[in-house]
Amino acid sequence: QRLKAAVHYTVGCLCQDVAEDKDMQFSKQTIAAISEITFRQCGTEVIFLILCRHAKRSTVTAEDVKLLARRSNSLLKYITQKSEELVSSNMEQKERKKKKSCSAKAGRTSEEQEAAVAESEDSNMA
Repeated sequence: QRLKAAVHYTVGCLCQDVAEDKDMQFSKQTIAAISEITFRQCGTEVIFLILCRHAKRSTVTAEDVKLLARRSNSLLKYITQKSEELVSSNMEQKERKKKKSCSAKAGRTSEEQEAAVAESEDSNMA
């Protein structure tokens, strides 16, 4: 019950913010309906996470989140885009670390290593 009340309060605050921005009002029934839908949707997502755990996995992957978001095309597109950006960023970081370790083994000074990394980043942007 406390969780449901917290969701209702938060939805009420968000509706109030939107109402002020858009110069409009939300009825109590509308806020209650949005709260109930939000609470039920969160319940669906919690069940999904429990199922992941039942599958003997302790980590929820990006693919799990995409599966959960599949009912909303715009949300799925956004999550897919962010996931791809993270993968790309992680790959770039691994490459930089690999180049730094290779250059350190070759006996470069720290200034030479920074110059090599900067040069590599410049070439990646081109």
